[in-house]
Amino acid sequence: MDQRFGRSQKLKSKKLIERLFTEGKSIKSFPLKLIYLPVENSENIELKTGVSVPKKLVKTAVKRNRIKRMMREVFRKNKYLVNKDLSSSHAFMFIYISRDEMDYEKLEASMIRIMEKFREKY
Repeated sequence: MDQRFGRSQKLKSKKLIERLFTEGKSIKSFPLKLIYLPVENSENIELKTGVSVPKKLVKTAVKRNRIKRMMREVFRKNKYLVNKDLSSSHAFMFIYISRDEMDYEKLEASMIRIMEKFREKY
């Protein structure tokens, strides 16, 4: 089982991010929101993922960065839940929607719930 979260799996394209927010569908599981979009990728089945913590909700950069690190780590450890059933490439954006800082266990439980909801749809 590959648990890496390398450069090729990160969502970096500005065009793709814009398209994700305009055309994408969303799933919520407090304190996370997942926006996803199927992407045409001819070479291989891949998952492009980004994380975001709004400055409006979490004021200090230190807390925002800590939450983003935890979100990336939780995704890295549990991405097999989505990868094993994927039939096409997707772009994911996880957005933190709480004003309070959550601990790792609650964040992990929420991300697992959100990935299971996504799997049920696909």
